Amino acid sequence: MAKIAVIVPAAGQSSRFGGKQKKPFVNLDGRPVVLRTLELFINRQDVVQTILVIAPEDAEEVKRKFGANLSFMGVKLVEGGRERHETVAKALAQVKEEAEFVAVHDAVRPCVTEEMIDAVFAQAQKSGAAILAAPVRGTLKRVGTANLVEHTVSREGLWEAQTPQVFRKSLLAEAYAKREQAGEAITDDAQLVELFGQRVTVVESDLSNLKITSSSDLRLADAILKSRPRLKAKGLGAFEEAQW
Repeated sequence: MAKIAVIVPAAGQSSRFGGKQKKPFVNLDGRPVVLRTLELFINRQDVVQTILVIAPEDAEEVKRKFGANLSFMGVKLVEGGRERHETVAKALAQVKEEAEFVAVHDAVRPCVTEEMIDAVFAQAQKSGAAILAAPVRGTLKRVGTANLVEHTVSREGLWEAQTPQVFRKSLLAEAYAKREQAGEAITDDAQLVELFGQRVTVVESDLSNLKITSSSDLRLADAILKSRPRLKAKGLGAFEEAQW
């Protein structure tokens, strides 16, 4: 069984979400989103390290409210950067030497299933790099000024990238070491390793593995979780009482 470190970035500004709380810390069916996400990984036998990356301005409050619980559960806190790639780079520097693979999973994707995680972890061990993704089903329009349609975009071969995105540690570390040479905006980790010649395998997921970006996404995530069988999480301890 390969040893995997999981990086959970939660250092974004949540500018599109609105409200008084950042989206990783809003309540979702009884617990903050980020805790629901972390609990998907902390008890897996193949996960040897879980790293939560937060914005520096959130550090004091996160440590005050969750510090003891995160320490008890073995979750390492790291302060992130201004951009996602800076945040992941800071976490990579803290990954244990024993980890053979690194998985990066959005803090605001709390609906990924154990089966999805199993599948993408297994595929990464075969190919070196794998991501969850869902085929695009809808009709795509390229829209210009004044909200006028310029043309319809073929959806053939188009997939929506999701997380976890899982890579052999040496591969991801090398790509991040070269990230200043990328020459374009990096929107996910798979894009970065692709730019340096690594082929990335897609593991089919579905749209239930949504990323919470808006308040409507939060309501949808709540409905998804409530539609699934209730399984009591093991070993969460005081996590279950923690509220943001």
